[in-house]
Amino acid sequence: MFKLIKKEGRARRGEFTTVHGTVQTPVFMNVGTCAAIKGGVSTKDLEEIGCQVELSNTYHLHVRPGDDVIYKMGGIHKFFNWQKPVLTDSGGFQVFSLSSLRKITEEGVEFASHVDGKRIFMGPEESMQIQSNIASTIAMAFDECIENPAPREYVQQSVERTTRWLVRCKNEMARLNSLDRTINKQQMLFGINQGGTYEDIRIEHMKEIAKLDLDGYAIGGLAVGEAAEDMYRIIDAVEPHMPVDKPRYLMGVGTPVNILEAVHRGVDFFDCVMPSRNARHGYIFTWEGTLNLHNEKYLTDEKPLSETCDCPACRRYSRGYLRHLIRSGEILGMRLCVIHNLYFYNELMAKIREAIEKDEFEEFYAKYREILDKRI
Repeated sequence: MFKLIKKEGRARRGEFTTVHGTVQTPVFMNVGTCAAIKGGVSTKDLEEIGCQVELSNTYHLHVRPGDDVIYKMGGIHKFFNWQKPVLTDSGGFQVFSLSSLRKITEEGVEFASHVDGKRIFMGPEESMQIQSNIASTIAMAFDECIENPAPREYVQQSVERTTRWLVRCKNEMARLNSLDRTINKQQMLFGINQGGTYEDIRIEHMKEIAKLDLDGYAIGGLAVGEAAEDMYRIIDAVEPHMPVDKPRYLMGVGTPVNILEAVHRGVDFFDCVMPSRNARHGYIFTWEGTLNLHNEKYLTDEKPLSETCDCPACRRYSRGYLRHLIRSGEILGMRLCVIHNLYFYNELMAKIREAIEKDEFEEFYAKYREILDKRI
């Protein structure tokens, strides 16, 4: 399923084959939490801007419209008219983000819905059942995302429970994939490494879950408030213990520079709401750095967002016009800026892949880690 084509240092160029098509890695997954990219971006738009994988959230789709509805509609690919791979997050992050509304036990987690307050229970089996109904290409294991920093004793206990949950996820997915009623009988399962910022716990957990021979492995519980240096330190510690022949996914990361640093350390998959969220507020990523459309200097600027960009927004509209749309609260401005930022992220990954193929990634990394962190 995963073919490692080329390495330069620890940076990896690969291909990941799924029932819904082959993914070229390193890859950025465009985040559509509720089966839609916020900002009015359609799946047709995603195809045109080079998206390879769309990511949606198990918890949110379970709440609305209901995974039973998506199942009756033929699965998520038919539901929102997208034929390429889809990854669904397990809902485990809500254990973290809804901390005031939860109760964690060995069986799973009880939530109060953020929509109507209704009590919801989700454990490993329930998460797998919901993701099977959604029929995503890749399902994420149910885990607990631990707050950073957290007491060592709690982190150790949580990680041990997450491992037990992972075994239950694997067993339940095998059962679901064997059923006649299952839409995607080739659904894949990625396990998640946890352990906060404790290197030894992270390493032992990675060694333990690697024994389960899953379809891929993620590093979770980072980019949740810790310093970037801590994130890179944990990746450095965990990466040598991740299976070489399986894709590696750094969850919820991040800025263009975060991605460059993580590719440099051997990571293959990424996702983050940052490009779309920032775009909706007028913060634009370019090959020259980040610009803020709210700045007065763009009031009558006739240049595109980036003169080296070929996205639909840059081909047709000026900074001055897009600034007007954003400051007026016009949906069109949000849509065009989101399209630009997602195009940039997908182009960034394409250029990273090309650089690794040509043995030029170290040069690319050294150049752009400074430029892409700059505010214009």
